[in-house]
Amino acid sequence: MSVQHDQVAVEKYHGTGNDFIVVDAVESIPDRPAFAIRHCDRETGVDHEDSQRTGADGVLFLALESQYSPPRVVMTLVQPDGSVAAMCGNGARVAAAWAAERTGSNELMIDTPAGTRHAVVDGDDVTIEMGVPSFNPRAVPLARDTELIEEDVEGLTVTAVNTGVPHAVAIVDDVDEVDLEAVAPAIRYADVFPEGANVTVASRVDPDEATVGADTDDNAGPHFRQRTYERGVEGETRSCGTGAVAVAAVAKRLGLIDGDEEVTVSPPGGDLRITVPDGESATLAGPAEREFVGELATVVRST
Repeated sequence: MSVQHDQVAVEKYHGTGNDFIVVDAVESIPDRPAFAIRHCDRETGVDHEDSQRTGADGVLFLALESQYSPPRVVMTLVQPDGSVAAMCGNGARVAAAWAAERTGSNELMIDTPAGTRHAVVDGDDVTIEMGVPSFNPRAVPLARDTELIEEDVEGLTVTAVNTGVPHAVAIVDDVDEVDLEAVAPAIRYADVFPEGANVTVASRVDPDEATVGADTDDNAGPHFRQRTYERGVEGETRSCGTGAVAVAAVAKRLGLIDGDEEVTVSPPGGDLRITVPDGESATLAGPAEREFVGELATVVRST
């Protein structure tokens, strides 16, 4: 008996450090959850000399429908635990960059389980619509009929918002003072969040304190640092686009920023630019870059 490893072509992208294995959906992957669990592992997963890190924050299965104008991409994100995420801001930006490379179009429509999102690609910079953030208890969702605004949940004062996926956001004095891996799991699984929640902490800073090498001329508006413990990843990630939008939406709801001004949010992986207009779709902008092209095993079968 021999063991045969079937191979599939893949690409690896990242958006401000939020990294994804990208697979063209025309490829046959018999067991997508198993594929994601295997190759996203941070110790034993996908590795390459041109990659920032071993493993990944998820696998993007992308189906390109180039007959439309603008071209459309059906995006399915399978997370490292094998679950499917309804929305991922950085993942959607990666999907747009991937599709732009194939079509030559700088305008794309990304179809996600959370809805269709319009994206514009300008070199390595990708801007995507994120939908209207909602604090509605049914939208988050919450296990109650009232909004959750600045309330104690398992030791942190959080506000609950849905930006494509649920987030519990805590505005703190200094994100570095929070032991996120210790406090986040209890909030992520708190009874008030029947479907669980991502846990995001943010602190307002001066622009030149947010990120090493940040362009202070471009980042002259409100600036927050961000850290996010992601549901499905079950750990802290270097960047979370829905979390960055959640930070801006909560800051606006709490009166920490004015009107429709652009907000810069800096997770550990880099700077993201967010707008949260009244009653209109929020936008998320930042870099999306390809790391390498390669092949990975799809299944292991005996012959």
